[in-house]
Amino acid sequence: MTTRTRRRVGLRLLAPAAVLATLLAGCTPEAGHLSDVYENGTQGGYISGDGRVVQLAASDREKPVTFAGELDTGDHFDSAEVRGQVVVVNFWYASCPPCREEAPDLEALHEQFADAEVTVLGVNVSDTADTARKFEAEHGVSYPSIVDYEDNAVQLAFAGGAYAPNSVPTTLVLDRQGRVAARFSGLIESPSVVADIVDELLAESA
Repeated sequence: MTTRTRRRVGLRLLAPAAVLATLLAGCTPEAGHLSDVYENGTQGGYISGDGRVVQLAASDREKPVTFAGELDTGDHFDSAEVRGQVVVVNFWYASCPPCREEAPDLEALHEQFADAEVTVLGVNVSDTADTARKFEAEHGVSYPSIVDYEDNAVQLAFAGGAYAPNSVPTTLVLDRQGRVAARFSGLIESPSVVADIVDELLAESA
């Protein structure tokens, strides 16, 4: 890790069973989505992530994650199409306060790496495509989001890993092989840290 002194990095290994229990709640019609866990909390209706950053060495990364879904643009996204790139995946929904706060930073990252082998992708866990597009227009977000609220397919694709999304927002950075290489739990407090990690992953071979 080349920028260790600048990073507030914590290692937090979540129990896989607990992660699965949280995310699989969306499988039943009467259950909510990932966002419901935080919307129904006790801190003014919202519980944020712990703010920790986990970065994994290549030897510690789990198997690649394959996922797909319909974008809010109406197009289809398949992770196989961006294999070989670094992918930044942000789990969000429109009424989430820190999601609104970090949206400009994520857009700046999208613009910063526009000419690199990097994809920035949102995963909206609660809203319709129309609501997602309105949010993007209001906050100047130009990258698309998978609309995941109906089947939770993307959330479930990541649920089995130790570094699955465990709060809203959560941002995962995938290496060129599609493996989770870093997780930002909660608000991204330092976009430069995300950029540093992306740079390091770009330097790795696929």
